[in-house]
Formats: sequence, C-alpha cells, structure tokens
Amino acid sequence: MRPAPRRVAAGETLRDTLGRLSTAQKGAAGAPAYSRFLNRRAGRLLAALAFHAGLTPNAVTGISALCTFTGIALLALVAPSWGLGVAVAGCLAVGYALDSADGQLARLRGGGSPAGEWLDHMVDALKTSSLHLALLVGLYRFQPVERGPVLLVPLAFCVVAAVLFFGTMLNEALRAQHGATTRAQRTAGRPSVVRSLVVLPTDYGLLCWVFVLLGAPVVFLWVYAGLAVLTAGYLALAALSWFREMGRLPR
Repeated sequence: MRPAPRRVAAGETLRDTLGRLSTAQKGAAGAPAYSRFLNRRAGRLLAALAFHAGLTPNAVTGISALCTFTGIALLALVAPSWGLGVAVAGCLAVGYALDSADGQLARLRGGGSPAGEWLDHMVDALKTSSLHLALLVGLYRFQPVERGPVLLVPLAFCVVAAVLFFGTMLNEALRAQHGATTRAQRTAGRPSVVRSLVVLPTDYGLLCWVFVLLGAPVVFLWVYAGLAVLTAGYLALAALSWFREMGRLPR
C-alpha cells in the first residue's frame, strides 16, 4: 500500500484533504454524541487546515494544550462571571477539537509515532484531573457560593474522571495486547446512535460547554454535580462490564 503523503500534493484543495480525512477516521464504538458528531468533525476541519499550514501533529497537540490550560488557569485565577464562563468554555472546546485534530493529522501524514501518542495521552491525563482541581481552587478563592460540602464535588469528579480516563486507556491497551478488537478500529456496522446519546453526560465535550453557566454559580454547580453523579454511575456500571470482558481475553 502506498503511504500517505506528509506534504500537501500539488493541486490538492482543502476539500480534497477533508475527503481523504473522512476515510481515515477511527472507530466510533462507545463514543458519546458530542465527541462523535461535533468534535470529530471540528477536528477534521482543523486537521485539514493544519496539514495545509505544514504543522506537525505534535505542534497541534501543543496548541491544543495551550488552549486547554489557558481555560483551566482562568478557572483558578479569575472570579466567576458570564464573561469568564464563555472564555473558559471556548478555550476548553477549541482545545478539545484540536485534541481530535492531532490524531487525524497524524493519520493523514501516514501514521503517528509512539512519542506523539505518548504526548497526546499525557496532556489528556493532565487536563482530566487539573480541570476539576482548578475549579475547586476558584470556588475556594472567590466563594461564589457558601463554602462547605460543595467543595467535595470537584474532588469527587476529579477522582471519577481520572479513573475513567485510565480505565478507558487500559482497556484499549489490553484489547490490543490480546488480539481483541479495540474501540478505535473501524467496523462494518454503524455504531449505535442511541448509545452515543445515552452516554452523553460522560462526554468531556459537554462538560466544556457547561462552564458557560459560571455566571450563575448555583445553576452551574447543580448541573456540574449532576454530570458528576451520572459519570460516577456510568463508571461503576462500565467497570463491571470491563472486568467481565477482560476475564474473557485469552491468557
């Protein structure tokens, strides 16, 4: 098979690149609705633009991290307001779209490297925990609501998010190691749309936009706590399913 070009071919338009990207997507099994239908498409456009700009996947990962951690820093350093909410949500959402773009760009250029994949996952691991901890710092510093048990919610969400991220990565590694089909592999059948909608509350992309509500701290905290509870419930049920699945893998 002829390897994909690392540079834009003569005469290739942005539309041509987008067409090639549409055939180089990962599988969508188990992907929540926002990540599957919105973020991946936004990432596809950004990947095509990055390809024409001559950027490398690691450069896109770096830009993604800059956007994401700008939003996270704002949570800890600036008092809650509607303006802050829009800024945080925008930074996180753009960072998430770029997080999708770096992998798509790597596939477009002929495949990523282990170092690039390591960098991508390390950034993901850092943002998964630091987002909730930055919110905790902001709630403690600026006291938009009365201090008390409410400060335990970001701590609990941090633990749940970190375990969910680690479990997802570990599952894929064990499936690949034992020759089972991974979620990233494309299959002949179309992944369930209903399932993508059911697991939407666990979607990081949805969480990004919830921060728009920071201008109404009480409303934000109720919605945020609701996502924390639903994500924790999903993790508990998924962990049982994952354990049974891992038990069926060959030794």
